[in-house]
Amino acid sequence: MYKKPQDIITELLNEDLGINIIDNTVTNDLEIEIKKDVGVKITPPPVGVNIENPSQKKIQFELNVRNALNGDILIFDHKDIDIVFMVEKKKLVAFPKDLMSENVYGAESRLMEWMRRTGVIEYDSIQGGNVYGSLEGKVHESEKRDVVKSTIFQLSEWMKSEAPAGTMIKGHDDMIQDELLEPDQEMSTDLGEVPHEPDKGSIKRYGMFDPYLYGRYTY
Repeated sequence: MYKKPQDIITELLNEDLGINIIDNTVTNDLEIEIKKDVGVKITPPPVGVNIENPSQKKIQFELNVRNALNGDILIFDHKDIDIVFMVEKKKLVAFPKDLMSENVYGAESRLMEWMRRTGVIEYDSIQGGNVYGSLEGKVHESEKRDVVKSTIFQLSEWMKSEAPAGTMIKGHDDMIQDELLEPDQEMSTDLGEVPHEPDKGSIKRYGMFDPYLYGRYTY
């Protein structure tokens, strides 16, 4: 439907600004009505300010972490031990992952020593836990720093320090397995390439004096 330009402007003024223009063609008078309850609101564009602190350092790390029902933090990254951070009791406990061995105790001892030197657990709190093969320590309380974040960060740093040894052991095991299952040409022989000898080893089966056979020789 065609509308005159003045009619379009009149409708826009009435809708947006509340100004109603009445054209009286009989008396050639022009009336303007302004609605006082309609105002014009101008919203300024949002202005964002990003402040970069050059002294602030962003730290990122990854851990295989789970939460227990009571809020304890469980960490399963290490190949020999499982670590439990008891948040309410402020206690750090290391458990054997499978069986107790020298490797397990060594990993637990290195963990507690690391956390002690970094100031996370108390010096005189390291002791054996109530579970066989476990080792525990009491975490310091702090008013200046977040205890949970500081403990988790130091655990991630200890995991990084353990990574080279784990990689070396895994590489050695893989090498031994490859030599046994898929040896190269130099370290393997085909079936029948090495003939059987009539005698094997240093102990002879025949031609030996046997006192239990009435002083006879075996043939």
